This record gives sequence, structure tokens and C-alpha cells, in this order.
Amino acid sequence: MEIGIDSFASAMYGSNSLSSVDAMEQLLERISLADQAGLDVFGIGEHHKKEFLDSATEVILAAAAARTKRIRLASAVKVLSVADPVRVYQSYATLDLISKGRAELVVGRGSSIEAYPLFGYNLNDYDALFKEKLDLLLKIRDQEFITWAGKFRAPINNLPVYPRALQPQLPVWLGVGGTPESFVRAGSLGLPLMVAVIGGETHRFRPLIDLYREAGSKAGFKPEQLSVGLHSPGYVAATDEEAVTEYYPGYAELWTRLGKQRGWPPVTRSQFDSLIAPKGVLVVGGPERVAEKLLRHSESLGGVDRFTFQMDNAGLTHAQLSKSIELIGTKVIPLVNMQNKK
Repeated sequence: MEIGIDSFASAMYGSNSLSSVDAMEQLLERISLADQAGLDVFGIGEHHKKEFLDSATEVILAAAAARTKRIRLASAVKVLSVADPVRVYQSYATLDLISKGRAELVVGRGSSIEAYPLFGYNLNDYDALFKEKLDLLLKIRDQEFITWAGKFRAPINNLPVYPRALQPQLPVWLGVGGTPESFVRAGSLGLPLMVAVIGGETHRFRPLIDLYREAGSKAGFKPEQLSVGLHSPGYVAATDEEAVTEYYPGYAELWTRLGKQRGWPPVTRSQFDSLIAPKGVLVVGGPERVAEKLLRHSESLGGVDRFTFQMDNAGLTHAQLSKSIELIGTKVIPLVNMQNKK
């Protein structure tokens, strides 16, 4: 199992007085630390809100590429519906050259909708936009010269797209939430799947992942071509108690505030405890508990190839986040690898 971090480049953690310049510098330091600690991947999301600094994801990843040696660098996720697939491919092909073959794309429709009016798109076209743009992106990835026509973009008539990525086939993952059609789409296209889980129990996603694997099989893809990734809020500290004490206050504040915007009830400690319980989605605890939970998640879903922690939106300081990254690299990954070898 590959293990990594996803960040939304949050500028609101800690004392809330951190400048954007300092927040960005600390984020780049954590990516470098993750590389040194042996993590497999670091992803940067995409938002267009005041409290996040990730609207230009590719720029952050390019800066990180210059500071790192081996860690893979990914979007998490790229809101493809509001982007031009030609520019998306060019940006990540360039990142692939800068990083010497470490770039990846995780694309999706976006759970936050602020990008649609910002870039002049109609939310009524939410799914149609993504379907069309994904089709074009995959064609560009696989072919140097493109002939293509669609509804939302001007046609392309036998034109090349440059530069080409260093990797023979730039990895494109499909980021999904809980819509069955999205799982089927990923399987039918043979794309690796990145599942975002933020609430409830992990095993509830098993029927959807089974749909993904069935669709992939029907489309002629082998099981080893159908990778499954899991993205979830989580945090690792030296002990279980320390992890909960440090993580819960910021987590509760964030989700209570989001709840007011979306009509959800406030977060309670009992709800949080159910989420960090063995079957809950949150991966919070000391290294042993976290490793056990990752393995349990993988077993319940029929195998997980990649897991990414989302941890920098829970009011944690740079020092706490850095320590967590070190523990993931020095403790959690060896524990998971040891169990997988048995």
C-alpha cells in the first residue's frame, strides 16, 4: 500500500494569524519532509476560497518538484470540469519533466462549487462538463495529434499538444465521492480510483468499489490495472490519546462551521469517537492504531493500493503536522509493510 498526504494548502491553521507567505513556505517544507521521510505521494487540492492557497495547484507542485527527489506529486483533485484539458495536460506534462517522471493527475468534478461561476460555467452542466473534458484529456494523454469536437469547447482538428510527459502514460486517477455512476465510469475507462471518505463507516463503500471492479472487468481490464485509493481525514501522533487531544478541537470547529453552511448538525464528541472507532472512516491515533486501521480499511474494501491523509484543515500547527509526517514515514509505513508481508 502506498501512503501519502493530501493538502488543501490551508492558511487557517494554528493561531489563524499566519501570513499566506509563511503558510506557503511551511507547506513546501512539509512536502520536502514527506519526501525525506519516505512517503509515497503528496497531493495538492484545488479551491477558490480565502482560507485556502491551492487555486494554482500546478505552481505549488512545480515548486515542490524542485525541492524533492522521489515522492510522487499529484493534484487532489483537479476540478477538470472548469478547466481546459489542453492546458491541464500541458501543465502536468511540464511538471512531469521538472520532476523527472513523478507527476500524477487526480481529476474530479469538485465537491466545492465556487469554481463554476468564477470561470463562467453553469452548474446544470455539472456532469456533462466533466464527461466531455475527461474524454478530451485522455485523448491528449494518449495521442500527440488530436482531432476532437464537443459541446463546451472549440473543436481541435489534427493539432499536436506539447510538451509531452516524460512518463509514457501520465497517470490519471478519477476522484469520486459516493455516486455509483462515477465508480462505473472509472472502471469502464480502466482508470485508477481515488475515493474520498469523510463520514460514516468505510465498509459502506464496498458495494461501490465492487461496481468499479465489475465495470472494469467487463471493459476488459485486468484486476491489477484497477487500482483503488482512499483519501480520508486523519492524523498520527506519538500516542492515541495525544492524537485525539490535538486533532479533535480543530476538526470539530471546522465541521461545525461547514455544517452551518450546509444544514448539518454540530459535531459532538460522541460522533467523533464513532468515526475514530475501528470501523469509522477517520484515521486518527498513534502509529500502531493507524497502521491497524489502514489494514482494516484495505481488507473491508477488497484491497486498497493507496491511502492519503488529509490533516492540515484541523487547526494543527506546522510543528504538529511535521511530526505526524515523520511518524507516518518512520512508524506507520514500516508497520503496514510488515503486516502486508505476512
